[in-house]
Amino acid sequence: MANRHKIKNKMYITLFTISLIIVAVIVYMHHPKFGKLPTGDRLERIRKSPNYKNGSFQNQSPTPIMAEGATFFSSAKEVFFGKRERVSPVDEIPSLKTDLINLDIGKDVLVWFGHSSYFIQIDGKKALVDPVLSGHASPVSFSIKAFKGTNPYTAEDIPEIDYLFITHDHWDHLDYETIKKLKPKIKKVICGLGTGEHLERWGFSKKNIIEMDWNEKIILDSGFIANSVPARHFSGRTFKRNQTLWTSFVFQSPTMKIFIGGDGGYDKHFTEIGKTFGPIDLAILDNGQHNKNWKYIHLMPDEILKTYKELNAKRLFAAHTSKFALANHPWDEPLTQVKELSIEHNIPLVSPMIGEQVNLKDSTQEFSEWWKNIN
Repeated sequence: MANRHKIKNKMYITLFTISLIIVAVIVYMHHPKFGKLPTGDRLERIRKSPNYKNGSFQNQSPTPIMAEGATFFSSAKEVFFGKRERVSPVDEIPSLKTDLINLDIGKDVLVWFGHSSYFIQIDGKKALVDPVLSGHASPVSFSIKAFKGTNPYTAEDIPEIDYLFITHDHWDHLDYETIKKLKPKIKKVICGLGTGEHLERWGFSKKNIIEMDWNEKIILDSGFIANSVPARHFSGRTFKRNQTLWTSFVFQSPTMKIFIGGDGGYDKHFTEIGKTFGPIDLAILDNGQHNKNWKYIHLMPDEILKTYKELNAKRLFAAHTSKFALANHPWDEPLTQVKELSIEHNIPLVSPMIGEQVNLKDSTQEFSEWWKNIN
C-alpha cells in the first residue's frame, strides 16, 4: 500500500511539474517579442492575395522546408551533434565604425552590420534593412549569440531613417529589441503582408507601415520606388508558419537599382526579376548559413553565380555571413568561396568588413580579404 502511495505521489508531482512547464511556456510566448498573427482588415487583405492558399502563404514552386530524404529529427541531429568545425571564430572579427549620424549626406554608401543587416544612404535618403543589433538572433539572449567583435553598432548609432525594409519575420532579420529602440527614428516601414501586425503590437503607427504583396510597386518619394518581388523561403516567429509574407525588394532611387534579397532559395523568379528590372546596379544575396537539408529555402554555394547572372546585376554583395552560426559549415567558407568565384568570373564583389563604407557608385572599389588568418 505504501508503495502505491509513493508511485501516485511521484505521478502527481510529475504531472504537476509538466503542467507548470506548459503554463510557463504559454505565458512566455505571449511576450510582445513573438509578435502577433494578422487579424481584422489585415487578415482579410491577406486572404485575397493570390499567394495565400489553404490558410498560409505559398511559394511559387513547391518548397518543402526539408529536402528529400531529410527530416526535422535528422537535421536537428546534424546541427547539434554533427561535425561543427570552425562554425564560430575563436578570434574577434575585425570591424570599423563609420559615424552614421554625422555622415556627409552627399555620400552614396552602404554600411554592413554583419549577417543581413545594413544601412544604405543613396541620393540623400537613408534606408535600413533587417537590423539586428541586440547581439543575438533568437527569442533568448543566450542562444545564437553574435560572434565576438560583430556588434559594434547599437540603435543609438543609427540616424533618422527614411525607409526601414523588413524582408521577413525570422529572428535573424526582425529583432524586437532593435526595432523597439529604433522606432522613434523610423519614418516609413516597408514589409511583406502581415508583418505590420508585429510592428503595430510594438508601437508603430499603421499609417507609417507599408505592407506589400509580391509584384507590387509603391512610390515612396519623388524618384524613390519600392518594388516587392517574390522570394522562396518561409516565415514565422512561433510554431505557426507562413502567416506573414517573406519577400525581396528592388529598391529604386533616382540613380540606382538595388536588389534586397533577404533569404531565399533558387527558383525561376530571379530570371523574371532580371528581365523586369535589369540591369540591377547591386544585387544583395544570401550567401551562407546553408545546408543541403534546407537547400530549397537558402541559396547553395553553386547557385550564387547563376542567380547573379539571371538578375542581370552589375555588382554582387554576398551577405548572410559572419555574425551568427546557423549552419554547420566553417564560418568563413562562404566568403572564401564567393571570393574565388568572383575572381574566376570577373564579378565586382562587395565584401566589406563590418562598418566599412561601400561606395555605391564605384564598382572598382576593392576590399581586403579581412577574414583570412582568423581562427
